[in-house]
Amino acid sequence: MPGRLDITWLVLIGFALATILLPPLMPRPLLANALLLVLAAIKGRRIALDFMDLRAVPALWRGLVSAWILIVVLVAWLASAVVALI
Repeated sequence: MPGRLDITWLVLIGFALATILLPPLMPRPLLANALLLVLAAIKGRRIALDFMDLRAVPALWRGLVSAWILIVVLVAWLASAVVALI
């Protein structure tokens, strides 16, 4: 029976493949960027929770790390939106 790390590893590989395969299929670059950044946020959270073992820490620390990942993704999306509009 695969453990949590094995499942997370498989999910990360799937998301990495989706990151490579999805952009050519997306008709709008801004939507593609948003989708890729959502995948990046999910990957970051899975890495933080499972590989950095943050599931065992208090909720405050999990929330801070998750908020940091969300802020980084939002700033990256805003930057891509500005570039797309120029």
